[in-house]
Amino acid sequence: MDSNETSSALEPLFIPAEAPVGVLSDKALADVSPDDLRRAVNDLPFNTIYDYIRTGVQLMTQSGETTRAIAIITEFEEMMASAGDNDRLSLDIHAALMQVLAGLQSAAGNDDAALSAAASTLALLAQEPRRKDEPFLAVLASVLYDMALIYNARGEYPHAERSLEKSARLFARLAKISPERYAPVHVVVLDALAKVCRKAGAQAEALKNCQEATARYIEMTREGLMDDAVARLADSLAEQGLTLAKMGRHREAIQYLSRALRYMTKLQPDMDKRQLSISTQLGISLLLHKPTRDKGIHLLNTMLHKASRLGDAELHRRIVDVLADARTPVRLDILGVWHKIFPR
Repeated sequence: MDSNETSSALEPLFIPAEAPVGVLSDKALADVSPDDLRRAVNDLPFNTIYDYIRTGVQLMTQSGETTRAIAIITEFEEMMASAGDNDRLSLDIHAALMQVLAGLQSAAGNDDAALSAAASTLALLAQEPRRKDEPFLAVLASVLYDMALIYNARGEYPHAERSLEKSARLFARLAKISPERYAPVHVVVLDALAKVCRKAGAQAEALKNCQEATARYIEMTREGLMDDAVARLADSLAEQGLTLAKMGRHREAIQYLSRALRYMTKLQPDMDKRQLSISTQLGISLLLHKPTRDKGIHLLNTMLHKASRLGDAELHRRIVDVLADARTPVRLDILGVWHKIFPR
């Protein structure tokens, strides 16, 4: 079945792609022949070929042509296998094709076929297991990410967590080599790890690592490069903060919601309805955490005016109700008083 959207299993496409050159510069992946690709493997660097394949697949899946993309990549992969070339670049391209095929099969809902392609990728890479060069690390990190998403969808959380931990370590190493190319995807993998972790402590540690990496990469990379990754992190922090607030853990919720808003404000300085909603929950958590009660009331009053300006009537009513309750003396516990007067 074709997909109208790129599957999350193809998210390593966040790695910025270089412009195609040589025989591939004026041909889309859907139109290039196996012979053209074969010649390109001999003439172009690995990253250029890998980017061309990944970008072509992304465009096809976005157009609802996942099934056709699978057929094209399978044909290219079979060509590479039949050629029998054992030089390093040919093996790297062959492994890259299998990694992309794993992502495509996952996008099509063919998890068993996806895991089979991932296993083939690992088998190709295992022919030189001690390598630490960029092509080897990039394909390995990407296929581990693909596998983790399949494990997570199947509810096999320990396997997913281990695969993401390994992928994150590899992308961290790659980000040191080329932060412009690998910093965003490193953050994406750390964010995915935080969502997969089942233990609160491990989840908090993963989010902490994600925040630290994001802050470091923002300083290292050009402006705007990290925007997608920062947005992903902000959403994760907000989601965690809202969950903690629902559990009544307002002190922790304040920390997560505040951090989420800092990142959101960096991306969007003018408050939108999403920021308004998160800010309101931050105000409620501040109000319900005794040491910060006054700050909460002040923030909610500010959000009341912003809700009016943004035309969010429902949120405006909610803030009014919260503030009214905050200023009302604690209601008399009738049942408790009754038992004090007439003990059992």
